[in-house]
Formats: sequence, C-alpha cells, structure tokens
Amino acid sequence: MMEEIAKILLERGLTIATTESCTGGLLSSKLTDVSGSSAFVHLNFVTYSNEAKHKILGVRNETLENFGAVSEECSYEMAEGLYRATGADICISTTGIAGPTGGSKEKPVGLMFSTIYTQNRSITFETLLPPDTERIEMKEKFAASVLKKLLVFLKTP
Repeated sequence: MMEEIAKILLERGLTIATTESCTGGLLSSKLTDVSGSSAFVHLNFVTYSNEAKHKILGVRNETLENFGAVSEECSYEMAEGLYRATGADICISTTGIAGPTGGSKEKPVGLMFSTIYTQNRSITFETLLPPDTERIEMKEKFAASVLKKLLVFLKTP
C-alpha cells in the first residue's frame, strides 16, 4: 500500500506532512519507509500535548476546552494548522486514545479522529478499535487506517 501511495505522490509531484498525537510518529515512519520518500515527505510533527497543538498548529483553546483533543474539531484544526505552517499539498492529523488507560464512555480507548486536508478538499474520519487492543497494535492499526483512507483519497478525483 505504501508503495502505491508513494507512486501517486511522486507522479503528481505532491508533498505530504503529518501532525500526530496518538500515533506518535508512526505514520511519519511508515511514509518514510519508502525509498525516495524525501521527494514527497515535507515535514512531520508529533504534537502530543494540547500546548503543542495550540502553539505549533494554532488549535484554538476554545476547541480544546469545548470538544477536547480527541475530537473531529481538533483533528480538523490540527490538519488545517499544519497546512498553514508547512504549505504541504496534503496534511494529515491523528488524535486519539491508544490506551490502555484513559478514555471515557463518550471517548473510549481505541477512538481516533484523523483529517486529510488539502487546499481544495478535506475529510475527517473516525476509527474505533476494540479497547482491549494492545497499545502498540492500536497505534499500528490507527496508522494503517489512515494510510488506507489516504490511498482512497488520492484515487478520488
């Protein structure tokens, strides 16, 4: 899958940037696993804390207070802020709860929001995994779900 994503990015001359919370840089790592990725990987951040989300990406304090870091709203603002900060063609955010602790009834362990943002269109989607999934496996599955969505996004006109 990564090779197909890389091929599309290279053929179209697109750059990509990520800002990750719950995936902790794993998405960035997967993007750079492909030889030649320096031609399309622009810049990647791990913005784990709310302070980083606010200071680096411009996520509004009101968003963090009213919706929380694990929300569609925060995910969108992270990706939009990344676009403003980097100018990359495609900006991707991840924010969620990888567990095993944390979470609530409304926002359980295994919940992730991700946004794929471009100048012309964006999608924000939710991934919900079983809460008893081991943390490392949870991060792997979160990253895989983003890459699958990215491939569909790239193939959709």
